[in-house]
Amino acid sequence: MDLQLPPSSVTAPAQAQPPSFSIDEFRASLGMFATGVTIVTARAANGALVGLTANSFNSVSLDPPLVLWSLARSAASMAALSTGSHYAINILAANQKSLAERFAAKDIDRWADVAFTEGIGGAPVLVGAAASFECFNRSRYDEGDHVIFVGEVERCMHSAGASPLLFHGGRFYTEHPL
Repeated sequence: MDLQLPPSSVTAPAQAQPPSFSIDEFRASLGMFATGVTIVTARAANGALVGLTANSFNSVSLDPPLVLWSLARSAASMAALSTGSHYAINILAANQKSLAERFAAKDIDRWADVAFTEGIGGAPVLVGAAASFECFNRSRYDEGDHVIFVGEVERCMHSAGASPLLFHGGRFYTEHPL
């Protein structure tokens, strides 16, 4: 028996309604989603090392292997990351909290005494990371005040049994029962 539903009288709006909340409320609500912590690294055209802490990372596709992350348009590293051919996404281990804080800070030498190996396209791969993804800078999408980067993973690795660094409610967490 085929059920037929009456035609819908609901029409979709042409655009989203204005937000009913403040930016601070939005940020606090987003903070309730626990995430891992990454450091995205690259080498600028002039050879300078680039790196920043990011928790906006996600998988996109297994075939082809794709991941995404986003960066504020106003970020100082935007020019190097949007024009370079490669970057690495380093998922931090629980013992790398100080590294996450360093790469989130401004006006310091983020790379002082940081151990890394040379990855594909010169992108630094951080020693001790729980996992890393070496990516071809496949595509970028402008959305709001950020740019979404999609990387095609050319090489990845992980440390079996590594405990990840977590971020929730504006704080890092290094201990968590799993």
